[in-house]
Amino acid sequence: MKTISLIGAPTDVGASVKGASMGPDALRVAGLTEALQARQLQVIDRGNLHGPANPWQEPVNGLRHLKEAIDWNQAVFDAVGQALSDGHLPMMLGGDHCLAIGSISAVAAHCRQAGKKLRVLWFDAHADSNLSTISPTGNIHGMPVACLMGHGPKELIGYGGHTPAMLPHEIRQIGIRSVDAGEKKFIHEMGIQVYDMRYIDEYGIRNAMSSALAGVDANTHIHVSFDMDCLDPQIAPGVGTAVLGGPTYREAQLCMEMIADTGLMGSLDVVELNPALDIRNQTAILAVDLIESLFGKSTLVRI
Repeated sequence: MKTISLIGAPTDVGASVKGASMGPDALRVAGLTEALQARQLQVIDRGNLHGPANPWQEPVNGLRHLKEAIDWNQAVFDAVGQALSDGHLPMMLGGDHCLAIGSISAVAAHCRQAGKKLRVLWFDAHADSNLSTISPTGNIHGMPVACLMGHGPKELIGYGGHTPAMLPHEIRQIGIRSVDAGEKKFIHEMGIQVYDMRYIDEYGIRNAMSSALAGVDANTHIHVSFDMDCLDPQIAPGVGTAVLGGPTYREAQLCMEMIADTGLMGSLDVVELNPALDIRNQTAILAVDLIESLFGKSTLVRI
């Protein structure tokens, strides 16, 4: 029986609008713990981490709320690292996507220590590969991929004393459809593999996921970092930076089921759920539905 550690990170210091700080409790209200327990999983809810309030200030030197983002990511890094040390599967409930800096840094450190290969599956409408020098907003939730690859403020790129936390060949980005000009240059220079919506439209979600999962084996730790704005806003309206034209419900379900089929997922982020913009908590309910599929719920009836 797997043990899941739920780690709430209720902050929106990296986001463009307020509200993602309420995401962890919205997932709980949507029945996350009960859904996981129904799949014969042991669940330990660690509650919500504590960190600085969102001061809602303007960017300084191209970075908004840097100190607050550093503190929150340190808290996430410590909590995710502890869960992995305990032999549990950490599920970080965001909060905005800047928190993935702390969670993936902890997972990467765990993989180095355990001698395992890391594969990050990054589901998002955005590339999140901005730098302070090119970001149009200074919002740090648009920078975690760059920070994880060692391009960012020194305090955000060295958690665990290791820089970079992640190498370009260890990540696959899926569902991307909103990329700033400077990000495009960075992605090409780094050689990041991106399955954007053009690719998915042309080749289908099954081919995209098969390619994204190519090369994983029994010694691979899969980390899923799922930004709810990856999904089309028609089915997931409760996000702060919605972009039209995302994956459908069935496409998202197939992604989750294919990951579950590997049996290799070892950690998970669920971020950017904004209940203030949701309709009767439907985006949180959808998130729980997709999480269930990551842990084996399937419509499969073939013999």
